[in-house]
Amino acid sequence: MTDLMTVVDWSRGLFALTAMYHWLFVPLTLGLSVIVGVMETLYYRSRSQEWLKATRFWMTLFGINFAMGVATGIILEFEFGTNWSNYSWFVGDIFGAPLAIEGLLAFFMEATFIAIMFFGWNKVSPGFHLASTWLTTAGASISALWILVANAWMQYPVGMEFDPAQMRNVMDDFWAVAFSPVAVHKFLHAVFDGWVLAAVFVMGVSAYLIMRGKRREMAMRSVKVAGWTGAAGMVLTLWSGDSSAVDVARVQPMKLAAMEGLYDGGRGEEIVAFGILDPSKTLDDGKDPFIMKIAIPYGLSILANHDMNSFVPGINDIIAGRSMNAEGDSIDTVSYAERMAMGKKSHEALRRFDRALTEGDTAAMDAARAEIKENYPFFGYGYLDSAEEAVPPVGITFYSFHIMVLAGGYLTLFIAIALWSAYKRRRLWETRWWQWVAMLSVAVVWICSEAGWVTAEVGRQPWIIQDLMPARAAISAIPSGTVIITFVLFAAVFTALLAAEAVIMVKQINKEEE
Repeated sequence: MTDLMTVVDWSRGLFALTAMYHWLFVPLTLGLSVIVGVMETLYYRSRSQEWLKATRFWMTLFGINFAMGVATGIILEFEFGTNWSNYSWFVGDIFGAPLAIEGLLAFFMEATFIAIMFFGWNKVSPGFHLASTWLTTAGASISALWILVANAWMQYPVGMEFDPAQMRNVMDDFWAVAFSPVAVHKFLHAVFDGWVLAAVFVMGVSAYLIMRGKRREMAMRSVKVAGWTGAAGMVLTLWSGDSSAVDVARVQPMKLAAMEGLYDGGRGEEIVAFGILDPSKTLDDGKDPFIMKIAIPYGLSILANHDMNSFVPGINDIIAGRSMNAEGDSIDTVSYAERMAMGKKSHEALRRFDRALTEGDTAAMDAARAEIKENYPFFGYGYLDSAEEAVPPVGITFYSFHIMVLAGGYLTLFIAIALWSAYKRRRLWETRWWQWVAMLSVAVVWICSEAGWVTAEVGRQPWIIQDLMPARAAISAIPSGTVIITFVLFAAVFTALLAAEAVIMVKQINKEEE
């Protein structure tokens, strides 16, 4: 078991490392492509050389970032086969479909039009070049759509049927997979987050240019475009984030409880604005989970259910199968002990089905298939030895969620002031302290974005597929030493790639105006 957990932990660490590096590039690609598209549209309408210079400047930075994102993204998809082969077999028919569409449609679309976008100046008409820029933008978003559809299915598995003869899941409703509310809201949240990140990036770089006395007019034009993009992105991020919170409360209540450090729920539950968890807290010790906290009354009930008096279950409630209806009456849900029993029944029925299939006993196969179907919603719990194993790391989930929220609040204020000052108080951008605020905000927005990813992924542990497969059942049969060596090598390579991108971008930013 120790070696198995070593392989699981290092495989999870390797995937997390790759995904977090990849996520450094993805949102900037999504947002910067929109900003470049807006700038080129302004150039196309005005034929202003200033807008052309701005377009080509930011387009170059977009291209550098795009290349790095592709490199890390391809490695992510390979890791499913190398490190998570049991998972790939179990759900390959479903998980592979959106990734195949992403590769065949979105990636080829991006690859085709990005070539025209970069090398088509003076070779194609301005209108066709503009269309290519926007089609590259669309391709980036479509690529994100199908990748996030695949990720959302892991969080909310729908549109499939388990086939015991193949011992794998098969898709029976493509549209349920592609357009589940979890997938739609996750996609929108990621795209709009990219708008915000790119807007803050552009404003931070623009502040640097103004500080250095370079491209000052272009920088202020860029601040205005970025400000409007960021403002729209922030409003839409808040809206999609609210929708995602409702989804989490409905389909992943344990994640929501971990996000708030909520062990024992109630009606009219408060939301923690700031808090410090007690690291010695255990599930059933009766201790207050917080050393200190500042909370907003009724906030969590409103966030989760849009009802200030609604019941929000805590970790202990979910494990015990306790809930409460709208009238305030206690009701029973499926406890984790019952889920584990049902999961083990489905495992045993699957073994009986396999024996019956070998023996050609049709009646026994039908009986086993019926029992599997009845208990399959909790198939993954059959792998667990205790209910505690199904509780995600509360500390990481709680702090990453609250870092995201606090950083988001700061960024909302920053974008509002930045946009207002670009029109009404331009001299603010000439002050050294505001220039430093703008540049440091670039770090804040990336921390915010990464914290959101950590919340979404750590908060669903131990599940690689919610309720159906824990991570320890999904790994490949490879030595732990191999995974450790790969982790070290990838960490070195990805760090080098990130450093290379930073150096190349800084050189491009500092390049004298042509």
